Amino acid sequence: MAQSRMGLGPWEAFHQGISRHTGLEIGTASILVGIPVLLGWIPLGQKPGIGTVLNILCIGVVTNAALRVLPLPEMLPMRLLWMVAGILTIGVGSGMYLSAQLGAGPRDGLMMGIYHRTGLSVRVSRTVVEVTVLILGGLLGGTIGLGTVGFALGIGPVVQIVLHLLGAPPKNQQPIPASGVIQPDTPLTH
Repeated sequence: MAQSRMGLGPWEAFHQGISRHTGLEIGTASILVGIPVLLGWIPLGQKPGIGTVLNILCIGVVTNAALRVLPLPEMLPMRLLWMVAGILTIGVGSGMYLSAQLGAGPRDGLMMGIYHRTGLSVRVSRTVVEVTVLILGGLLGGTIGLGTVGFALGIGPVVQIVLHLLGAPPKNQQPIPASGVIQPDTPLTH
């Protein structure tokens, strides 16, 4: 998506904004942002796993490496193709690793926490997270464009579809009341 020059995904725009203010590479900013994002898990009741640690470390390293070696397509149809391929690749990859249930990455953990805590769909939960981060990324000077909006609105549905196709949609739990206590006799919603 970055090489398409059609706009970064919201998180990458946020990382790029941080990069522009600090001089860090985008992938390095991603690694560093992943750690405090985990604090957002606390009120959502999410628990990290090995997938969480691997996501924090690998995504940023791969981002830095890919930006160094991937070519920059010049023709608009190819740039659009790269943008759509980026959204689909990230959505399919997210659905696949989440279905393994070895721990969500920091950003996906926010989505899953909102999903479990509120009863909203995966699609809506992810869209809420992405639109919020899109605004923050724009305020920090990250590259916003058609790809950013496409990602913010498209990634949630792709992840939800992949989870469903893999037969591993996450079990939706009853929304947790403000008291934090779920009555044991209350049935869970699906």
